[in-house]
Amino acid sequence: MFTTLVVKPIFNLFVLIYGLLPGHNFGLAIIIFTIVIRLLMWPLVKKQLHQTKVMRKLQPELKKIKAASKGNRQKESQLLMELYKERGVNPLSAFPTLIIQFIVLIGLYSGLRRVIDDPQNIISFAYPSLQNLPWLQHLSQNIHQFDDTLFGIVDLSRSALGGKGGIYWPAMIIVLGSAVTQFYQAKQLLPTTKDSRSLRDILKQAGEGKQADQSEVSAAVGRSTRFLFPVLIFVTTVNFPSALGLYWFVGGLVAYIQQAIVLRDDETEMEALADAPLRDTSKIPEAEVIESKAIKPASKSKTKKPSSNKKRKKR
Repeated sequence: MFTTLVVKPIFNLFVLIYGLLPGHNFGLAIIIFTIVIRLLMWPLVKKQLHQTKVMRKLQPELKKIKAASKGNRQKESQLLMELYKERGVNPLSAFPTLIIQFIVLIGLYSGLRRVIDDPQNIISFAYPSLQNLPWLQHLSQNIHQFDDTLFGIVDLSRSALGGKGGIYWPAMIIVLGSAVTQFYQAKQLLPTTKDSRSLRDILKQAGEGKQADQSEVSAAVGRSTRFLFPVLIFVTTVNFPSALGLYWFVGGLVAYIQQAIVLRDDETEMEALADAPLRDTSKIPEAEVIESKAIKPASKSKTKKPSSNKKRKKR
């Protein structure tokens, strides 16, 4: 079911680009495919980045809530939820984008793995309608015409490590580029605060009996993951065919540009939303009491008027 619903559609989108691309270069098709996927995800990415931008603006308010709660975790959580609800912030908004990226990555890897193991799969695993493309018909007659390189420079079927010759440096450059772009992509989203502490300092003070703040711990963990994810990507892609590393590298570059556009541009609507003053919820009960008192005399005056009219009629 996963192959039918996920792998085949993703792979056939790639085959369509590859079959229609002038020159039919395998590496260039991966680059164009990656850009197309990132553009299709643009509405979801833009919504997620707007949430990130508002969260950046809310950092001073989060500190005020921390000070106002005075260590009361329940009160702090309640105030945070009220703040998020008022500003329209969903802390889990990043998960749909990450899930989609992960699914596309698995689907593309599964499809590319088939082609690298046996180039004939670029025809047999394609939809029948795509098999009628002129270039695919040409490959079906002479599969040796299939070129799995990037402009004849990088053999995308080879991994950076292993195989013959030890380190394959063209693939290693792509893998290193993937890790670097992931680092700057993660760093771009992190809020910058001057008084932020490292996770090691927070844990050290917690061991001394000082209570750690959850928001500060989350921010410190986020700063740590900007180093963790690049390392994981490097370790993962260094042993995979460089075609997957090329997808990750191009995807990271496009994502960085998309984030820069949203986070740097002056979005008037989002700025107004983030800079709006907080509603003083402590005055709400008092306002309701005043309103209820104001309504009662009005209802009495309405009941008096009909009675006065009846007296006038009797007179």
